Amino acid sequence: MSTSIDGFVTDREGGFDWAAPDDELFRFHHDEVATLGAYLLGRRLYETMLVWENDPTVRETDDGAEFADIWTALPKVVFSRTLDAVQGNARLARGSVAAEVTRALEATDRAVSIGGAELAGQAIELGLVDELRVYRCPVIAGGGTPHLPAVAQVQRFELVETRRFAQVVYERYRQAPAD
Repeated sequence: MSTSIDGFVTDREGGFDWAAPDDELFRFHHDEVATLGAYLLGRRLYETMLVWENDPTVRETDDGAEFADIWTALPKVVFSRTLDAVQGNARLARGSVAAEVTRALEATDRAVSIGGAELAGQAIELGLVDELRVYRCPVIAGGGTPHLPAVAQVQRFELVETRRFAQVVYERYRQAPAD
């Protein structure tokens, strides 16, 4: 997920326009999503990403059209307490986070991504996250939705990859082996 320097995925008003990717970073996101077998996401992220399924203007460029095709085809599981239905290749989660992660992993031999701060936080707390992928943006939000949750005990990760884009630093962390 994209985060500010001070660790927020949205600012105090819920905005995240400071996280909009440039062309190079968009292509990197595109390549990452293309490797996935499923995506578990919260309602707000699901609603944000609906543009890729419903807005024909996103298909005005080759990269946009290709990403829209990949996103539309990707199986998605939406966690929501307020939605009654979802669109396209998505379904509403009916089980617990642990059960839905297990179900998604059993349905594919590819990686499964979890997006949305609250949902990802629950998965982290349950020990279900093997890797964290962070896109650190050069802005201090000063408050908003925290990128990572408070956890009951320390969880150790090791930095396994970094990449610098024009205005964003990508960091990939893998869960550290137990001592």
